[in-house]
Amino acid sequence: MRWPRGNARWALGSFALALTLPVVAQQAPESLLPPGFGDPPEAPAPTPSPTRPVPGTPAPAVNAPMVQPLDPATPPDLSLAEAGNATEEMTPEELAAEKAKYDLPDSARRSLDRIGPLTPETRGFEPTAFGSQSGKFLATLMRETHAPIMSRWASILLRRALLSATDTPRDINGADWAAERAWLLLRMGEADSARLIVQSVDSDQFSPRLYAVAMETYLATADPAGLCPLSEGALRTSKAPGWDMTRAICPALSGDQGTASGALNQAQRRGVVRGVDYRLAEKVVGTGFNARRSVKIEWDGVDRLTAWRFGLATALNVEIPETLYATVGPHVRAWEARAPALTPLRRRAGADIAARLGVLSSAALVGLYGQIRSDGDVPADLSDRIDTLRTAYAGATVGDRIGAMRGWWQDNAAPDYVGLIATARAAAALPVAQADAQDAANLVASMLTAGYDRNAARWARAYGQLSGTGASQFWALLAVGAPTPAVEISSGRVSTYVGDAGAERGRMLIAALAGLARLSPGDAATLAQDNGFTLAANSRWARAIAGAAQRGEKATVALLAAVGMQGSDWSRLPAAHLYHIVAALHRVGLDPEARMIAAEALSRV
Repeated sequence: MRWPRGNARWALGSFALALTLPVVAQQAPESLLPPGFGDPPEAPAPTPSPTRPVPGTPAPAVNAPMVQPLDPATPPDLSLAEAGNATEEMTPEELAAEKAKYDLPDSARRSLDRIGPLTPETRGFEPTAFGSQSGKFLATLMRETHAPIMSRWASILLRRALLSATDTPRDINGADWAAERAWLLLRMGEADSARLIVQSVDSDQFSPRLYAVAMETYLATADPAGLCPLSEGALRTSKAPGWDMTRAICPALSGDQGTASGALNQAQRRGVVRGVDYRLAEKVVGTGFNARRSVKIEWDGVDRLTAWRFGLATALNVEIPETLYATVGPHVRAWEARAPALTPLRRRAGADIAARLGVLSSAALVGLYGQIRSDGDVPADLSDRIDTLRTAYAGATVGDRIGAMRGWWQDNAAPDYVGLIATARAAAALPVAQADAQDAANLVASMLTAGYDRNAARWARAYGQLSGTGASQFWALLAVGAPTPAVEISSGRVSTYVGDAGAERGRMLIAALAGLARLSPGDAATLAQDNGFTLAANSRWARAIAGAAQRGEKATVALLAAVGMQGSDWSRLPAAHLYHIVAALHRVGLDPEARMIAAEALSRV
């Protein structure tokens, strides 16, 4: 089936699925950072006020091989016999026919030499940010990285690197390079960002691997209609079941029910898909124009969630059992948090996870809770929680606001990290006031989760008035998080913090201050040795990230930082890893991100 230029029927068909997707192909993603974050400090103003952040990031999608589990460590494998994802070479005649059908003139074709929506003018990295690294080496790093990674801020930085319009490295096809970047973004929970990368490549230049990742991407964003413009080309190179099913889905979305029904029946006879996978496809066909099918989806006997099941069920607004979400990683919940076909209340389950992973900004998280409250039919406990958040932002007094924030932090001594994210803008809006030391520490930690570093630094003037529990943590967060040194930093002061906060958190502080060059090399080495670790680059990874920093390769450093922060347990992150990450970021000019990762370590370890 051919989709001629200007044919918008499949797009109209997607309206039948109640999809209200943003036009992501033509715009860069919104920044997670507040305005001014990472810029040179401004001259002191007489009456500083908190900056207002820009709302969060893009949304998730849906893709195909329904037989493939959503295992974050398993990339779409083009050789999987189970998925029937074998490829076959096109003849010269077929290649010529494909090229002849391409709509755009040569002047409008996009080069594979530089792929990505972000530029230095839109907070992206420079084209040379990966340096002269081997493309195969970088692709292997991306493939082998177990995502999501533990640090919210390292994930935000990596997202920025992967979306930047960087030069395609040597020894790798540009389409395959885009595929590896998109696949890593998907496993990070960044489905919308993955779609931006996929859509940065002209469809006639797709490789088999990019087709496979595109299937996963459009499923992760719950957009089966997005597969239709790629269907014909994909079917020439892939026998994956998901692409086979587009023979039925795409005609249905364009109103051609005869062709859709015939293709669906043929797929059933051939056993392309069975069970719930077939029923979901049948239900999509039943939503098309002139459809006569009514399909009920039952999950009995389904033992795992796949991209196909997530994508079609979410696009159709079919509720997925909680037990199936337990079979996949947290990145799938992040896809759910941005799914446009779901109500705000349905997306709430994934919102907290998405915020923790860095997919949702503080502003986007608060905005989602506001949408839930405005919908009306909200459980009483959730309604009370949202009202508490409203008080945190608009309470009559400073005391009322801080009291409400405590409700979101839950345990003042070990605050919930999502609670800190949700209250970040409220904390930044507070005037410097007399406060309990633990509250002050949590206010600073909250601001730093969203990059309000200058607002946090203003609280340094309150340090002399604080004492007791929380005072040391308040000092440590400002020592690593402020744009410029805002509190006294000395070897003795660090040793006092180690005694107050414990050895594990103390090692993180030493590593962070050493990486930021806020301790002298001698003091840093001595403190590290006294606390049981070394700052020496004694591993291949440490030497690799130091070498990339020496060469000024920002994107390579961001990728290697993520490699060094795989996992979810902050207590298992070696202090030496934090040192090498912070030092490398500091050296290549990514000091703001280095400081936020350091502050995050002190808040989450």
